[in-house]
Amino acid sequence: MSDFDAIDSLLDAVGPQAELPPCHVRRELRERARLSKAQVARALGVSPSTLSGWESGRDPAGEIRTKYAYLLDGLNAKLATETETETETAPAAEQPVTSGTAATVTPLSSLDLGQDEEGDDVELLVAPEPCVLCGRPAGQRVAGFAQHLTPADCQPTATGASAAPPAGQPTAHTSKAPLRTTRPARATERSKGPARNAFQETSGPVDLIREAVQGTLAEHQGDVDAATAALVKRAIPDAMRLLDETRKGARYDMIAHPWIPDILKKQTARGADQIWEARPKWTRHELPPGWHQVTALDINGAYLSALKTHLPLGQLEHSTGLAHDRRRSGVHLITPPEWEHEAVLPNPIGQRDEPGPLWVTEPTLRLLLRLSGPKHQLCEPPQIHESYTSGATENLLEKFRIALKDARDTAIEQGDRVTLEYVKAMYSKFVSTMGESNYNRELYRPDWMHLIRSQAFANLWLKALKAHDEGLAVVRAMGTDELHVIGDWRRVFAEGRAVTEVKVKDTYTAGTDDAEHEGEGE
Repeated sequence: MSDFDAIDSLLDAVGPQAELPPCHVRRELRERARLSKAQVARALGVSPSTLSGWESGRDPAGEIRTKYAYLLDGLNAKLATETETETETAPAAEQPVTSGTAATVTPLSSLDLGQDEEGDDVELLVAPEPCVLCGRPAGQRVAGFAQHLTPADCQPTATGASAAPPAGQPTAHTSKAPLRTTRPARATERSKGPARNAFQETSGPVDLIREAVQGTLAEHQGDVDAATAALVKRAIPDAMRLLDETRKGARYDMIAHPWIPDILKKQTARGADQIWEARPKWTRHELPPGWHQVTALDINGAYLSALKTHLPLGQLEHSTGLAHDRRRSGVHLITPPEWEHEAVLPNPIGQRDEPGPLWVTEPTLRLLLRLSGPKHQLCEPPQIHESYTSGATENLLEKFRIALKDARDTAIEQGDRVTLEYVKAMYSKFVSTMGESNYNRELYRPDWMHLIRSQAFANLWLKALKAHDEGLAVVRAMGTDELHVIGDWRRVFAEGRAVTEVKVKDTYTAGTDDAEHEGEGE
């Protein structure tokens, strides 16, 4: 009987899911209510990046969907009530002339953001905010900061006079803001302070890492091994929280769950997608005559350094037969050029079993274009057939990277093994779980994962090129962090544990037994 009761209980739980409005309406309701992503996310028990996904194409499920629908219904009802009240109580002189007695508000989702002369985002505000330049009320933000758009509007407040409103617009009152016919502001959680302070504040994220380590050590009564294991286990959610913290004041919004083309989806359950990351796996076929001491160098923080790469901000868009646009980033179907330097340098696209076109990432394409340019002239330019790209920036994860780098540097200086392992787990697992992963559902960007990995491979390849150009013999290049060379490498690379330095992984002797050179070097 209990089995049937359990089944009945399960059936009772199955029902129609709570209805959710379209994504753009969800965002508009939150912004009209002047709620930040962080506020709503805390109320729902999720991260701001998860909420971003729900506002850009992804739907929640289960109990959290019901809670989210309840919140949106409440916001809709409250905003509708406030609009009716304002319309009824507004003075006749403040009524807009374009819609009779009802206020007309143009949905934000149906309009594109304006841009200033330099191409920065211009966001209209619901309520004026002090201009960061002159302190007087401004009706828009530029690059995240309230300011006037023209010098004529941006005047000092020494005289105490206020600017006259444009012709045809009502005069502002201190007791009640007039109803507006322009679109509402695109509310964000960006800093309202000067740009310099907003960009330079990096102590907060580092404090998050330090507090996590100290709290976990206290919880495990100073047991270093137990605390390290616990921190590594929670590295992914902690990395996402750190990312949210470092995105505060950011100039660009990122889409956490965009539409992804089929080439970026796994072909089978345990298979791979169609993207070629150009992973180096190369060993020199013939060494210079004689015996040589080979040094295996370890490249520090390869994935951490690779976080600085051109990442697409939004959904990838398809194009064919176009020249490369350095303002965009994504994946490209190319026919790679012939490589004629296999004897001394690895092929920039890695070792392939089959010739012909293949899908490569932005770092690989940029590396090939660089090597085909006038400075190096090592190959012909690749032929681009089609691309999936979006507008891009190289600094999307820069504050995130700097926070991890600063924590890593401090941990090395202080001999703090717990923090060092924690930070390493955060950035390595962050990269590896961007794709189809059960461990990180807050961010689904397989394109970013491929691009960051490929950037690490490209960085290693460029170190091999630097060694070759400085007269070292490159013997092996493997993965992201292994480079074997013959010669005085210390005059080429700085030795140490910083991300800009290298350390010795191994040394060994290699060469040939030619009679002419027998015994040399021993």
